Amino acid sequence: MDEIINKVASSGLVTVDLEEMYPQGERVVLDIKDQLWQGLALKEKDFREWIKTNDWSVYQNKLVAVTCSVDAIIPNWAFMLVASKLEGVAKRVVFGNAEMLEIILFSELISTINPEDYRDKRLVIKGCSDRPVPTSAYVELVNKLQPVAKSIMFGEPCSTVPVFKR
Repeated sequence: MDEIINKVASSGLVTVDLEEMYPQGERVVLDIKDQLWQGLALKEKDFREWIKTNDWSVYQNKLVAVTCSVDAIIPNWAFMLVASKLEGVAKRVVFGNAEMLEIILFSELISTINPEDYRDKRLVIKGCSDRPVPTSAYVELVNKLQPVAKSIMFGEPCSTVPVFKR
């Protein structure tokens, strides 16, 4: 009887799974649209009162995206005030929507990867995931690892798309 050999395991491929690195924490979008006067503009006095009286503890240890989803006149200092109140409360605060939050979180994560750990390796960047991984993360990962990797493929070890080969 022939022995079954796992060719993928013996191939020397190193799988890089961004989903395994998924930044943990509850994501929240803080939309300031409800603080606008007639949905058009921000009144400083009213906004500062909201800043003073709002319960910021609901954002404790959360990943927060601060945005305004309506087309309105919002001065930059308004977002700065919100960020200032969330400092020391939220785990992370960014300007933008939920998608921008993910992009920034993954960018920060990828910046911590040591490319030397992947020097002269044959890499497979895993493509399927149950959690949302922004396309920008895959692009950043290739930019970071291509200078040191022997090859980079995308997909699953049993079915890959070549991306780069030295």
